[in-house]
Amino acid sequence: MKKSLLAVAAMTAFAGAAQAQSSVTVYGILDVGYVGGNAKSTAAGKNSAETVSLVGQSAETSSRLGFKGTEDLGGGTSAFFTFETGLSPNSSTVSTWNNRQAFVGLKKNGLGAAMIGTQYTPIHTAIGKTSAGQYNNIVGDVIYPQSSGLNAANASNANQNNIGYTIRANNMINLQSDKFAGFTGTAFYVANNKNENQDANTTAYSLDPKSSTLKATTVGVGGTTNVTGYGLGVDYTWKKLLVSANYQSFKNETDSSLTATVAGVNSTDNQMYAAAAYDFGILKAFAQYSNRKITSNLNSNQYFKRSAQQIGVRSFITPKIEGWASVGNGRNQAFGLGEPTANFTGYQLGSNYWLSKRTNLYAIFGASQTSNVTSIASSANNSYNANNYALGVRHTF
Repeated sequence: MKKSLLAVAAMTAFAGAAQAQSSVTVYGILDVGYVGGNAKSTAAGKNSAETVSLVGQSAETSSRLGFKGTEDLGGGTSAFFTFETGLSPNSSTVSTWNNRQAFVGLKKNGLGAAMIGTQYTPIHTAIGKTSAGQYNNIVGDVIYPQSSGLNAANASNANQNNIGYTIRANNMINLQSDKFAGFTGTAFYVANNKNENQDANTTAYSLDPKSSTLKATTVGVGGTTNVTGYGLGVDYTWKKLLVSANYQSFKNETDSSLTATVAGVNSTDNQMYAAAAYDFGILKAFAQYSNRKITSNLNSNQYFKRSAQQIGVRSFITPKIEGWASVGNGRNQAFGLGEPTANFTGYQLGSNYWLSKRTNLYAIFGASQTSNVTSIASSANNSYNANNYALGVRHTF
């Protein structure tokens, strides 16, 4: 009898130890509330206006559901994974899985980690550490801008906002180091190459400049499609100061007669981000700078440039009330030499009332302005001005 009891106790202890070596966590965010705003624009002498007033979602943080886990492999080595999908709390149906992140990796204590899959870029990770607004989806943040942030209910926009920089990339191998003398580094490589035989034909149409008519041409379908990228990031921490410098580049090459020279196709996309954050105790201060240039691989005179700079502060006013503010400006230059340039500004004010560590009420107001610009090829003035606000509740689990 005693031997049986000892055997049961030993098996129970062994099972408990095995379970302690591996763990899986379910986590997520649900963010819902009221979203309002209005926008006015002028293009080619025509005025247009938009007004939004709705019960929306994901105004402060994009809603999501995620799973992550670790397994202790012994000797200071562990395996881990993350799978995360976007959620639309106000949708009446459950859509297909929308991967935000999906990767698996290995970690060695004292050295670092290696991960493969769909992951955040170093710039996006750095912005989370050095931004007063913390990825909220209201207009006014010039580093993490919203193309149509008036409607924060558009979860796909919140998940795929790639205006200022590339947020996440598929087919990524990512290396991250542990901290050494205050420095941490990250490097990634993206590879998605495909070569198809041109074994089929199709008809392409082009405009004949002499006759102003469409001209039909038989072309081959196939060829090489290469989507590659790489990036480097370095963070330095000294006492209450954090400095971050990051660079990433993506190249899309398509060898096909059907490919037009448009943004994102047959182009090289260079992006950089530098920022600093300092914790003064009563508040945290942030300074940010970003620059992006997309250049056609077929014609270097066709490009898009965007640069922006922003400062901000974030502080707990009382133990339960947190507030932040940011202001910034920047400049756009569109594809082609005959396209206009535009100067823009933005600012944002926000606050959280923390009911608990996981639940908070929030209020956010933001505004952005684009100055009147005149195209070289046209005398028409263009402008865009918008303000956006939200009141809601956010719960993390």
